[in-house]
Amino acid sequence: MYNSKHNDLNAAKELDLEYPSQRNHFHFPEVPAGEDCLYFCGHSLGLMPKDAQTAIDTELDSWRKYGVEGHFNGPYPWLPYHENITKSFANLVGAKETEVVAMNTLTVNLHLMLVSFYRPTKTRYKILIENNTFPSDKYAVDSQVRFHGYENAVVELVPDEGKKTVSPESLLKQIEELGDELALVMLGNCNYLSGQKFDMKAISQKAHSVGALCGFNMAHGAGNLDANLSDSGADFAVWCSYKYLNSGPGGLAGCFVNERHHSDPKIPRFEGWWGHDKSSRFKMGPEFEPIQSVEAWQLSNPPIFQLASMRASMNLFDKVGIKNLRSRGDKITSYLEFLFHENLGDDIEVVTPKERGSMLCIQLKKDPKSMVEKLGKRGVFLDFREPDILRVCPTAMYNSFEDCFKLVQVLKESLA
Repeated sequence: MYNSKHNDLNAAKELDLEYPSQRNHFHFPEVPAGEDCLYFCGHSLGLMPKDAQTAIDTELDSWRKYGVEGHFNGPYPWLPYHENITKSFANLVGAKETEVVAMNTLTVNLHLMLVSFYRPTKTRYKILIENNTFPSDKYAVDSQVRFHGYENAVVELVPDEGKKTVSPESLLKQIEELGDELALVMLGNCNYLSGQKFDMKAISQKAHSVGALCGFNMAHGAGNLDANLSDSGADFAVWCSYKYLNSGPGGLAGCFVNERHHSDPKIPRFEGWWGHDKSSRFKMGPEFEPIQSVEAWQLSNPPIFQLASMRASMNLFDKVGIKNLRSRGDKITSYLEFLFHENLGDDIEVVTPKERGSMLCIQLKKDPKSMVEKLGKRGVFLDFREPDILRVCPTAMYNSFEDCFKLVQVLKESLA
């Protein structure tokens, strides 16, 4: 797609005209005088949408004006406020509105899903996770296994020889080999360290074929990949919103439960009053009456200010659409990879395979950890992960092709 003529600042600017971003809707951090802000950390914390402050101020104003009556008054009454996010989430992850909800934080939701979907027996008790899964996921599944009284139940994927990633064929084979010992497959749909994207539908089908359940942590997929969750057949999924979804630090998380589980009276579930049937919730009855949707997994009423900032961001996703974002993401990520190879040659290795979202994980021959500090003084935002990975994300929503070109030039100068 790209050739030597694209290794040029004017060519990058032309690509930005052809494939424009939404960068004018975001605040970029302040950087040292004379430097450009080159923000490639959208995989870690998304930038602040300019409308976020207005959205939060609106709810502060409602609190000031109405007090407790803000649950029913104001531009966006608080009682049903989380429902403002539902349609946006459904469109974002490819699910029915009854299958998605904004609630809690990521690992809390993961634990709630494990309560429902990790149901080990004496013979079927193993959980398959990624070999380089995000530590919080590992802590969660380890603690769930201990809670159920099992040992040696967490199995990590074996990567292909000499690689950090696992081929699709090998992944499915490993599920099949675990067979009737496997209770749950729990993977990220996009790995946090390698950037590899997984085929959720193929994985779900293979897991179900051996009698296991299947769920995904979409922390690096929501707002990045076109997930088609309902079609994937996954039993559940969870995601955060402070990365690609730009809801702010500690932003509220999302949860998906396939509709086939909504009316199952035998499913184990931790319960709270916000999951109680809405028509009788305020009768304060002693028995739990679950909402017949994913909302039954809610525990408490959600924080309104976090929902407000999320609403500001989701308005942009509704405007652009995840398919369009992924299309632009593919173009800009491929452009950055092209520039890496064209300008940095043997000094750099791209670890991330072609099956990916927008994040590229790279290895530098020179000390990558010190390079992050050096680049930070030049207005560059990216991050380091042990032992030798730099994660670089040209976010489809707001990064430009010009950003990519300038980043590579700064890298080239720093390596020299």
